[in-house]
Amino acid sequence: MRKVFQAELHQVGEELIQIATLVREALAKSKDALFDADIQLAEEVISNDARIDFLQNDLDERSIDILALQSPVASDLRMIVGALRMSASLERMGDLARHLAQLVRLRYPQQVIPESLVPTFTRMIDLDLQIVERVISVLQTRDLSLADDIYALKGEINTLHQSVFEALAAPDWDSSVPTAVDVTLCSRYLERIGDHGVSVTRKVAYLVTGDWVPASADRPTGHGHIGTDA
Repeated sequence: MRKVFQAELHQVGEELIQIATLVREALAKSKDALFDADIQLAEEVISNDARIDFLQNDLDERSIDILALQSPVASDLRMIVGALRMSASLERMGDLARHLAQLVRLRYPQQVIPESLVPTFTRMIDLDLQIVERVISVLQTRDLSLADDIYALKGEINTLHQSVFEALAAPDWDSSVPTAVDVTLCSRYLERIGDHGVSVTRKVAYLVTGDWVPASADRPTGHGHIGTDA
């Protein structure tokens, strides 16, 4: 019976990694769709999000079954409860990548991001991709030394997020109101992807150490609320 239980726990961990890998793929494709105004790629991201949703539902059902049938305690219980929360964060990251693709579809064939802000948004997405890469590594290895990298990357995203609002408020901003809305939404989506990456990292740290670190104790620099789970 114990072997079956451990196999179920292992499968939960593998599904978390699989979801995170699909999130990385969705975000990379959303980046290309965003800057190339590639409607076909945007549609692919939108349709593929159903796969992330399916895997999250499967993982959650599996976790609930384990809780009901195996009555896990101590570290095993932390693993199951943590997996339920991490799957929600990963699924939300996939939704945010889909939102980027939906903006591409909405504005096609025009570009979503004005030329003046392309470098800023390119950097933001690249930072988010680096966070997702490290989140996958943390899920695979539980190497908490990667956490500081993730916090630092999120700090840079926060600074860029703030710079977007400064650009919108600058006297020389001359783009349309719809463009301003699109830019605001894109920046918010990318900032939240980073937040959820930090959230997953904190939960892995809890699984490894058994100690819950409050959001206020996180160490990134810059603007924004790093530990927010929403």
